[in-house]
Amino acid sequence: MKLTPKQATLLVLVLLVAVTPFFFPSGYYYRVGALIFVNGIAVTGIVILTGYAGQVSLGHAGFAGIGGYACALAPVHLGLPPSLSILLGAAVSAVLAWLVGRPILRLKGYYLAIATLGFGVLVSMVLSNERWLTHGPDGIEVPELALRNMLKEAGLKLSNGEFWYFFTGICLIVGAWLALNLHGSPTGRALRALHGSEIAARTVGVDVARLKLRAFVISAVYASVAGSLLALQNNFITPDVAGFMHSIEMVTMAVLGGAGSVLGAIFGAGILTLLPQVLTVFAEYEQLMLGLVMMLVMIFLREGLLPSILRKIRGNGE
Repeated sequence: MKLTPKQATLLVLVLLVAVTPFFFPSGYYYRVGALIFVNGIAVTGIVILTGYAGQVSLGHAGFAGIGGYACALAPVHLGLPPSLSILLGAAVSAVLAWLVGRPILRLKGYYLAIATLGFGVLVSMVLSNERWLTHGPDGIEVPELALRNMLKEAGLKLSNGEFWYFFTGICLIVGAWLALNLHGSPTGRALRALHGSEIAARTVGVDVARLKLRAFVISAVYASVAGSLLALQNNFITPDVAGFMHSIEMVTMAVLGGAGSVLGAIFGAGILTLLPQVLTVFAEYEQLMLGLVMMLVMIFLREGLLPSILRKIRGNGE
């Protein structure tokens, strides 16, 4: 039986999460794997916004910051458990994305990119300057997720790294499944038509403004959940999670792997997360080598790493 692209993508992700730990030489790699999965969740939202709808955002790290700080502040000030704080952060991010997106999504091209960048910078400044609430640049502790203790009491003993590896892996699979379902739905087809040509999409009856806003809100929720998981995993968060460079990293991961493909973007997240670990052998030249690798990919593999590799494989097989 031939698998559909959606089934193949989900099967690859399930096998990746389940099989990769057998090759880990130490427990440290569970933490690296969990970080890849968290970044994969964030870039899946970028795929919906950029790959599906053709819109660019340079401020999505702001939503990651909102999600992360929701898990730090809601348990203290609202008495919510961290699990519900994730949902609160996602809801706040969705509302803010709706409010912010209505005016700025009327813009196009680099005007839109600069407007979203301004939102991200504003969130980062608030998190850094409102010391009375966020503790400023020093960061703030995040309560531990109770699920691990519940699993331990149930007899499933996992180390901290193992728990976060499998928990974030499951979250990534669920997030990818939702994004792939959206891709094949009428809304997903309308988003792809919008990506191709706004004028043509509007001509056939697509509500362009509504679809742009919907994609922006959905991608903001993905970023918020990723920020929450990162904060809970580290038990600590700083305003850097909402910083400009984090936004750039998210977009770069998606474009590097292939922004039009969920699996490609997750592949890009894995590559860009692992590269700094590999390039430490170059010491002070690490950033130079990282930039060189990214430039070469953008010049010679413009569709992204994974789509270009798959196209090459298919071409050799014909």
